[in-house]
Formats: sequence, C-alpha cells, structure tokens
Amino acid sequence: MFGLDGVEVGLLIVFLTLFGAILSGFPVAFAIAGSAVISFGIIAVLDSIVYEDGSRLLVHQAIDKTTTEYFALVNDGIARESISVFRYPELPRIAEPVFVSGWETALDRNVSFLVNRINERVLAGQSIETLLAVLMFVLMGITLERSKIANDLLTTMAKVFGPLPGGLAVSVVVVGAFLAASTGIVGATVVTMGLLSLPTMLRNGYSPQLSTGVIAASGTLGQIIPPSIVIVLLGTLAGDLYSRAQEDRAQSMGCTDALTYLGEPAVVSVGTLFQAALLPGILLAGLYAGYAFVYALLNPSKAPAVQMGGGSGEVTTRNEKLSWFLAAPIALIGGLVVLGQIGVIGSQDITVSSRTELQEGASLRTNVSDACQAAMIELHGQEAWDTAVAEQAAIDDAGGIQDSRELTAEELVEARELKIANAAPIGGGLATALVLLGLILTTARGVAPSKDFTPLAIGLGGVALAFIVDAVLMPADMTAGPRLVILAIPLLLALYGAREGVMRLAENELIRVVFPPLVLIVAVLGSILGGITNPTPAAALGAAGAIMLAAYRKLNDNHQSPKIILGASFSLVIMLLIGVNFDLRLGQELVLVENRIAYVFAQATYLFSMFGLLYACWVLFSGGVLSPVVRETAKVTSMVFTILIASQLLNLVVISFGGEHYIQDYLRSFDQEWRVFLIVMLIMFVLGFVLDFLEIIYIVVPIVGPVIYGGSLDPKWVTIMIAVNLQTSFLTPPFGFALFYLRGVAPKEVTTGHIYRGIIPFVIIQVVGLALLAFVPGIVTIVPDLIGR
Repeated sequence: MFGLDGVEVGLLIVFLTLFGAILSGFPVAFAIAGSAVISFGIIAVLDSIVYEDGSRLLVHQAIDKTTTEYFALVNDGIARESISVFRYPELPRIAEPVFVSGWETALDRNVSFLVNRINERVLAGQSIETLLAVLMFVLMGITLERSKIANDLLTTMAKVFGPLPGGLAVSVVVVGAFLAASTGIVGATVVTMGLLSLPTMLRNGYSPQLSTGVIAASGTLGQIIPPSIVIVLLGTLAGDLYSRAQEDRAQSMGCTDALTYLGEPAVVSVGTLFQAALLPGILLAGLYAGYAFVYALLNPSKAPAVQMGGGSGEVTTRNEKLSWFLAAPIALIGGLVVLGQIGVIGSQDITVSSRTELQEGASLRTNVSDACQAAMIELHGQEAWDTAVAEQAAIDDAGGIQDSRELTAEELVEARELKIANAAPIGGGLATALVLLGLILTTARGVAPSKDFTPLAIGLGGVALAFIVDAVLMPADMTAGPRLVILAIPLLLALYGAREGVMRLAENELIRVVFPPLVLIVAVLGSILGGITNPTPAAALGAAGAIMLAAYRKLNDNHQSPKIILGASFSLVIMLLIGVNFDLRLGQELVLVENRIAYVFAQATYLFSMFGLLYACWVLFSGGVLSPVVRETAKVTSMVFTILIASQLLNLVVISFGGEHYIQDYLRSFDQEWRVFLIVMLIMFVLGFVLDFLEIIYIVVPIVGPVIYGGSLDPKWVTIMIAVNLQTSFLTPPFGFALFYLRGVAPKEVTTGHIYRGIIPFVIIQVVGLALLAFVPGIVTIVPDLIGR
C-alpha cells in the first residue's frame, strides 16, 4: 500500500490517529485509549481486504527463515535477534498479513495482556509501591503551593537578588529550583510564578521575552530536580527495561544470566536516579541564571537592577559576615571532616554478628562457556578477567568458599573487644548533631551581632563540653542510658543557646522564609539520596511535613498559636533520636530498663506526632484548604494512572501487528550505540513538540527501551538524558504545556509571540545542557558513585 510495508502503514495509522485524537480536545487519557481502539480497527479492516487473485492490501515482507541463506547466517554465529530486513536486505522474503494469526486472535491477546499489565503496574504489581510515591509527591507539592510558600520565596529572593543586573530573573530561577525540590509540579509552579513575578518584572522594565522565558523555563525544573514525578515514572519503567534487556543481551552472548555477564546485578532504582539527577538539575538552573545575568549585562535597559523595599534583618559589617557566615562554618564543618579522616570522629557501633561473614567469590564468574568468556573479556577487559581467574584459583586452593558458621563464646568476646578497641573516641552521629547546633549558634550571631552574645556563648560552650565529655568519659561500650545522663548538662547548655539562636534567626526574613521548606527538602531528599529509605516512605514524610507546614502558616495568618504543630514536629525529632540510640525491641530475652523507658517515651512522642498531624489536617480542613488539595491530588494522580492504562493499550496495539519489533530491528541495524541513542533522543525531542511527557514515557520509552537499555550505556545516564530531553516537551512551541500555563495568567500586553520568542534561548540552553551531559557523563554518575562508596 503506497509502496510501504504493511507494518509501516500500521505505524503511520497509529501515529496519525493519536495525533488527531490529541488535537480533538478530548482529555488526553481518553484520546490515547480512543486512538488505540480506532487505529486497531482501521488496521484490522485494511488487513482483512483480500483481492480476487489472493493478494492483500496490506503485506508485510518478512524474512523467510526456512532458506539456506538465513541458516548460513545463523551458523556463522550471528544471533537470530540481529537478523533483520534492515541489516540484511538481500535475504529472501515471504509475504505475510500484518496480523499473522488474524485480527481476532490479536484482539483476544490484547485484552488478556491489558488486564495482566493493569494488574502488574497499577493494582498489585511490584512497581505499585514506587508509583505510590507519585501520589505522595503530588499531595506534597499541591499542599505547599496552597500554603503560599512561592509568594514568600519570590518576595524574599527578589529583595536579595534584585539589586544585581538581571536580579529579578535570577531570583525567579532560584525560586523555581527551590519549588522544584519541594513541589515538583510544573503547572502549579509556572502559574504561581507567572501570577506573582511577571507583573513585577514588567513593571520594573524587564523585557516581556526575558520575563516569560525565564518563568516558563524555571517552572519546568521540577521535571528533573528531585523529587521529580518524571523520574519516579521513568524509573519504574527503566528498572524493568534494563533488567530484561541485559538478561537478553547476556543470553545472546552465551552467558547464563546478566549477573554472570556484567559482574553485577542489572538493577537501577528510583533512589539511584534521584541521586543521578541532582547535579544535572543544578546545572540547568545555573545555566538559566547565567543566561539571565549575561543578558542583563548586555542589555541593561531590558533587565535593570531593582532595589526592592524592605530588608532581611540587621545590618552587619563585612568582617562580621566573613567571621560568622564564612570562617565559623568552615571551621566547624572542616573540623568535623578532618577529625573524621584521622579517626577521632567515626562509628562507635560495637555490634558483633553471631556468625562468621560469608566469603565473597571472585570479582567475575569464571566457570562459563567459551562464548561467554570471550564476551566477558571484550566487556571487562583481559586484565579484569585474569584478576578474576587468579582470585578463583586462590579460593579453590583454600578449599573453596566456606559456609558461614556460629561463633564460639570466646570468638564473640574477642570480636567485641576488637570492635571496642577500634571504635572512634567520638561518635559520628553525636558529632554531626553538635556541629549543626554550632552552625545555628554562629549563624545567629552573624544575623544579630549587636545583641548579647552571652546566651550563644553558653551554647557554644555546651557544644565544646559535649565533645570533651564524649571523648573522655564515654567508652564505646557504654549504653545509651548512661550516655544520656552524662551528656545531660552539656546538651542542656547547648540547647539553651540554640533556643536563643533560633529566636534570633526567626527574626531574619530570609531565614524565616527559606528554613522551613528547606528542612522539609533536606528530610525528604536526604533520606532518599543517603540511602536511608526508598522514595515512597520519603514521599509520605514529605506529604505529612507539607501538611504540618501549611497548617503552621495558616495558624500564623489567623493569629492563632502554632504550639501544637511545633510540639508535634519536635516530638517527631525526639522519636527518631530515641529510635536511633535505643534498642526498642521488647521481645528479646533480656531488655534493659533504659530501653523500656525509651520505648515508653518513643510511643508517647509517636502518639503526639500523630495527634499533631491530625490537628494540622483539621486546621486545613476548617480553613477550606484541605478539601481542594485532596481533590486536586486525586485529579492529577487519576490522570497519571489513566494515561498509564491508556498507553498500555496503545502499546499493545503496536505490538500486536509487529510495530514494536519493526522499530527495534531498525534501531538495532545501526552498529554504533551512540548513533542509536542520538536517533532516539531526536525522535523524543521532535515528539515533545506535540506530545506531553507522560505520553512519551508510556508510549515511546517501552518501545525503544529494549534497544537503548540493552547495550553498554550506563542506565542512569540514559534515563537522566531522557528526563532532561522530556523537560523540553514543556517548553517547545507550539504545544509546550508550560507556555499554555503562562499564557493563561499573563497580562494582555504580553502576547503569545513574546512567550514563544522568550522561550527559544532556553530551549537552546536545554540542548546545550544535553550536550554537556553527553560529553561529560560524570555529571550524572558522580553522585551515585560517591554515595555508593
């Protein structure tokens, strides 16, 4: 038909039907599902047309796998998966219908597969726990957006950066990055910043192009800066695609599994992707701010410096700023690092396992077939293979890997004494907490240097005394109860000074506005990036924290006391500290009295924290905030999951007539992985002009994923490159959603032409950022590698 292969015709029908359905104005999820049903029907009708001479309207020219030419290639060692019409066009062909077993069989399979996929990915599959993080992050973002955090941040940052050339534009970028790390919702961020900052920028002489461009671009940072919904959704797909693709790759190389071939598990998690996305997100924000600053230097009349009204606290001298904002933090943090390097500060864990450690095998498995050995040498290098062979020989000479066994009583005592002897004099956790208290005290001094230094000096004295007491009076084998008693006086002194310090910090506008959401961001991202927990519990923590923060703001606006919220937050910190320092397992044979007391206190703080959270919900509900937040959260989450289901249906339609394998065979026909990946990135970039990121994630990535994740490219780097590329789908005209969001709230004097012209430099910046990540992949991999070590 039209000189095209039947599968090519089917792919064109699917694309044109999808494009037309999206432009029809129907909700996207229903448009995708409808296009799947309609395109399948059209292809089925065309495939059913058979002429009188037996020829068909749609014909798929498949390779004839019964010919001697085909078997000659297989006998030469070429994998069957690599044999395609694109790589070997001279092979004999055979004419087949598009639906080989008939469209009725394809329809039956599609319905069965759709039910199974919905069960796997939406209702009860392994990825459902990760997808729950989407719900929590959406709730967290919408709650913070309704708590007017963006309003406060924009006002404060404008006062800080306004006097600089292009300062208002830079402040928008800073707030955009801040909101990205705390909300991650592009629409809410763009609309909020458009309403609040665009009139101010225009009123102060900023060009409409720069103003609209920087607002739209900064609003999309939530696509890449963790916690990003895009990365959560991409991560759930990438993990499955990478695992399956590497298993297929290993077996095609003659190895039994991916672990044997790669020498490590073929796993990529959402938490690891959050770590990988951190620096690229900061890089893009830096490029945006740098462009705004350079633009202001070259065009001062279009981005003038603006002196905003108000101040951010007491006026301080240069020496005071250098002393308390630079020298003191460097001394505290630097001292912590140096003492940690020389072993004065470190772990005091003296827990001893009752069994011997399980011996590790060689770095690579060496008991493999000749084909697998050759493939592993090609992948890892001859030196790595020789090292693994030597390691395995040493293990065999020693009698093989010994099974783990129970330690004797004497061995347990000896192991415990060895750990006590090697423990650091000062515990790392206590040292970190004391340094944080010290930073509060020194910063408070810098914020208000004219006030009485005595309370802060007492606090700093308590911090120093706590270090001395821990090093001199508390051996590593001392239990938590006596430790708390001995440290009581130094800690009380430190907390007394910290209380005064916090009160002084609260008087500073910048700290008062930035600190609460910053703590929430550190709690959520820190728990994920540090490997403490996975994204779903961290998202739940973020949602609860956002609710309490919004309630605190609401109570302050209503001139009501927020003591219950503050007390619940403090109780949560106490509960975590008790859980870290005491053994709360009461089911053991021997339970110390101090642990029983700690358990009671932990239960009390837990109950009070829950009461504080419920009280916060009541405050928001009675204030008319919680209901719209819940409705909006349900709306956004339902949209995501409905698009997921509809995209699965469309994917199944493409698979049913061989479209997926046809595209994959085309991509595999290129010998260079880089060329394949570049083609895929270009396709996604072009599709971003007309499709939303959700459609690209759920429709395009599953089709091309087995190819781009089935090679030697780092899966973290591949996923982050896709995420940054998808970010442009919000910016690229004519269908960039960020542009529509901004057009809806922009003043009448700002035209659509202004918005389109203003966004072009930032799309170019996106391409430059992609190029930097391509040529310097370490930007993506360095953080996961450092945290892994």
